[in-house]
Amino acid sequence: MAHDIRPFEEIRMLFANLPATSEEAVAAVRARDAQLTKPPGALGRLEEIVEWLAAWQGVAEPAIARPLVAVYAGNHGVVAQGVSAFPASVTEQMVQNFMSGGAAINQICKAHDIGLKVYELALERPTQDFTLAPAMDEREAAATFAYGFEAIEGGIDLLAPGEMGIGNTTSAAAIYAALYGGPASRWTGRGTGVDEEGLARKNAAIDAALALHGPHLTDPLEILRRLGGREIAAMMGAITAARLNNVPVVLDGYVVCAAAALLHAIAPDAVAHCVAGHVSPEGGHREVLARMGKKPLLDLGMRLGEGSGAGLAIAIVKTALACHRDMATFESAGVSGKDA
Repeated sequence: MAHDIRPFEEIRMLFANLPATSEEAVAAVRARDAQLTKPPGALGRLEEIVEWLAAWQGVAEPAIARPLVAVYAGNHGVVAQGVSAFPASVTEQMVQNFMSGGAAINQICKAHDIGLKVYELALERPTQDFTLAPAMDEREAAATFAYGFEAIEGGIDLLAPGEMGIGNTTSAAAIYAALYGGPASRWTGRGTGVDEEGLARKNAAIDAALALHGPHLTDPLEILRRLGGREIAAMMGAITAARLNNVPVVLDGYVVCAAAALLHAIAPDAVAHCVAGHVSPEGGHREVLARMGKKPLLDLGMRLGEGSGAGLAIAIVKTALACHRDMATFESAGVSGKDA
């Protein structure tokens, strides 16, 4: 008699045979780069970016025709503990702001010709307060993970997950503390701008959650369902779907990297197709990137979320590709090469 496979087991099975990079595509990019009108290595990380695109898209001539910032919005029950300077209703209000074109991410996407989609995740029904109970049950967490796969539909070729959710920096900090240890204060920041009392409540809420759920926090998927949020689950799904479909990913900041860190804990190779768009001053983000082996493209002091840092980083990625694709070669420009 066949046994039903539990939802989390289905997720774990996705990481058993992840697609690898195309070494042939990387070799082709390097061969062209060697002919461009510049000294070898003169464009620094821009050259590495093109190799990364080719490796994960699996083609000798990588393209960015349909980049997408996918913003996931979710509400968190832990807001009841006074961990945010803003009420949970702001999540829905900001979603409306995205829809009407009034947020920072709208301007970034418009300026750099990047697609933008916003996904609302049951905003009328916050997750459970994780100081009292698991934020989600296994089935809901897995279903939300699966929902994240929608981000790659329509033939996108570069993905930047983003998020919106009052209380989600508390959730992210709790995830980091569960993954990496130490008290909450090692990982928390001021989020939406809480004062000293608010920061103390935030730390206390996380420490209470770690004590309540402690015996179950050895499994990254249990960490997700007990301490995470719907937007974090959906972003995990989106990043995984991108990997399975040869779509490179640009990571945003503090909260997005909580999703990436959980994937990294399941299987380090699960985020090999990701680059860090920027480093945020929020909490322990810089240390999280170091633990995942990610060097940020930008360091602008941004801590907004919304996919804003990743959106700006896509402009850098586009520039790198344009240089590689459109620069003249020594032969076509009639420029003498190094050994001429």
